[in-house]
Amino acid sequence: MKIGILGAGTWGMALASLLVKNNHDVTVWSALPQEIDDLRATGKHKNLPGVVLPEAIKYTKELPEACRGAEFIIYVVPSAFMRVTAKLSAPYLEEGVIISSASKGIEKGTLKTMTEIIDDEVSAARSGLKYSVVALSGPTHAEEVAAGIPTSIVAACADETVAQKIAEAFSNSCMRAYMNTDVLGVELCGALKNIIAIAAGILRGMGLGDNTKAMLMTRGIAEMTRIGTALGCPRETFMGLAGIGDLIVTCTSVHSRNNRCGELIGKGKTYEEASKEIGMVVEGYHALEAAMELSKKYEVEMPITTAVYDIIHNGCTPEEAMYKLMNRNLKNEAK
Repeated sequence: MKIGILGAGTWGMALASLLVKNNHDVTVWSALPQEIDDLRATGKHKNLPGVVLPEAIKYTKELPEACRGAEFIIYVVPSAFMRVTAKLSAPYLEEGVIISSASKGIEKGTLKTMTEIIDDEVSAARSGLKYSVVALSGPTHAEEVAAGIPTSIVAACADETVAQKIAEAFSNSCMRAYMNTDVLGVELCGALKNIIAIAAGILRGMGLGDNTKAMLMTRGIAEMTRIGTALGCPRETFMGLAGIGDLIVTCTSVHSRNNRCGELIGKGKTYEEASKEIGMVVEGYHALEAAMELSKKYEVEMPITTAVYDIIHNGCTPEEAMYKLMNRNLKNEAK
């Protein structure tokens, strides 16, 4: 396939490397010209240490060049830039193109997922264009995918034949792809697990133990499932790779920015200080307000999300937040 990747961060480059190795024709675009210059000059990404990128990857600073002729476009920009990127790219998309989000988040205010944002902008700009939309998610840290460590990804599309085509494009001996038709559920998992991962990092920063972490992750998936089913998503999605699978890796991995951010907060730093030290986008932070809006709109209790919000935005200390969580009214575990 001829593939355009919009976004040259660690995840975009890991996907480019994988897809080129699968014999696809891949062009990577970045809104940051210097990023493209550095990739061309070095064949490496500064945040993927030890990884040499395949020479067959093409790079461009021109958005039309990445989109024209492409059968498959993957948007891998930070969630805050998804709408503007979709709008700018829409005029250059080909008839019948498959467009996909590999970014994870929910837009504040509209409460739309990344594929919904892309669909908004493309349908507004190109009302007669025929295209399919796919969400890519799962426990897929870029550092490990780029290194060829065995991984699984989920390709979600309302049309399962399209999901299968994309799954086949990704699959090799190091990447096993699964299909799903629950696009909304897969995207909710990808956004909400980042918030739970911040909470898991806060616990570690506080010096708490494995029991606490296991409790947090288990109740975190329960919280994610509650809001997902309230929005009409099948419960099974949250038990799969995009849900519990991605939650586990994001709450435990040394590669997780969300987890690392939380750890620094748990050790006493503000979000701003933690974010600056990490030096890359912390998507859980950007999903927080939208998650709180969803909780209110659908009248679904999300105590862990609320605790993280209170720590970051309302001046609550991690110790105070933990006390509140541990002293809530008792309830049936299944509810």
